[in-house]
Amino acid sequence: MFAPAGTFIFRSMDDALAKKLRVLADAAKYDASCASSGAPKRKAGKDGLGSTTGAGICHAYTPDGRCVSLLKILLTNYCLFDCVYCVNRRSSNVQRARFSVDEVVTLTVEFYKRNYIEGLFLSSGIIRSPDYTMEQMTLVAKKLRREHGFRGYIHLKSIPEASPWLIEEAGLYADRLSINIELPTEESLTQLAPEKSGATIQHAMGQIGERIIEAKAEKRRFSPAGQSTQVIVGADATDDSAMIAKSSFLYSAFGLKRVYYSAFSPIPDASSALPPQAPPLKREHRLYQADWMIRYYQFSAQEVADATDGGMLALDVDPKLAWALKNRHLFPVDVNRADREMLLRVPGLGTRAVDAILKARRHTTLRLDDVGRLTSGLKRARSFLIAEDFRPNAMSERLDLRARLAEPAQQLSLF
Repeated sequence: MFAPAGTFIFRSMDDALAKKLRVLADAAKYDASCASSGAPKRKAGKDGLGSTTGAGICHAYTPDGRCVSLLKILLTNYCLFDCVYCVNRRSSNVQRARFSVDEVVTLTVEFYKRNYIEGLFLSSGIIRSPDYTMEQMTLVAKKLRREHGFRGYIHLKSIPEASPWLIEEAGLYADRLSINIELPTEESLTQLAPEKSGATIQHAMGQIGERIIEAKAEKRRFSPAGQSTQVIVGADATDDSAMIAKSSFLYSAFGLKRVYYSAFSPIPDASSALPPQAPPLKREHRLYQADWMIRYYQFSAQEVADATDGGMLALDVDPKLAWALKNRHLFPVDVNRADREMLLRVPGLGTRAVDAILKARRHTTLRLDDVGRLTSGLKRARSFLIAEDFRPNAMSERLDLRARLAEPAQQLSLF
């Protein structure tokens, strides 16, 4: 995860700290929820350090396309819990390490001064107790903010079993808090992570969500970039339609900024309860696309489910195209007359393209070439729309339309 320039830091620190960094940076790689989107823009004064502006070891991307670099580490990979799917579970035979609070603070400041990072993503195994672990992570953020005037991005992984007042304090210093739901069903948690409770996790999410809303109303600081979560894909038998239904519930119930999907990665000395192989990475990709359909394209979870085959999203076509192919009776739509909601359902038309179409057609009647100038997805869109000089012919009704629009095996494209 570190850039080549990071070797300079390894050489400049003592061997013990460098060893911890290698172990705990590698142990953090399984957590995908490290984007820095949503943080308010700010810049330190002359006596401070860092900012949340600019563009960029872990690379995360904001909604506007900026790439930012985060120091992504665990406070420790020791853990009291024995979750079957986790490489850091207490019964795992892995190399263990633990940072002190001051070591994490020092690493963050020194990495920032060398222009390697713009923020910190800090998670941890559970040591001593949930309260103790949460307190230690919060202390890292508190020292960075108060003692070093650090104004960069900080994301703390919250521990649902921790006391509410500790999570309340964490939100004062972190830009974003997140709690991993781990698995989408209570049944799967009982089987693979019996020491965790879905009800406890969701209760903690609800508390954070309430604090965020209250802070905004009172114009005070509390996790201004919101909260997110991560779910493991492929460790249990949950299908894609159930996964998306769970995500849709989390978005509406707790106002989450993001749900991150992390494909299960086989671990050493794995339990027989786990699958022997990882799921296709394209499955993770399709879940992200389906997630976007709910968040940006006004689809319901049930409509996404209707686009699946037996509950699983197709791997050869993106879910919006799959939905359109199963709802041919709704197409083609007239690009000069259709409302925004229907245009958003046309394969190949993203939100920016639809907004550009709505703006352009106020002044002119759009032809097919005009649409082509507003979207790079015309190849997929043309079979589902009508323009001033174009109407799909019988070819678009051919049974091989899906095959003609399917993505090459190696391609991973968005809508």
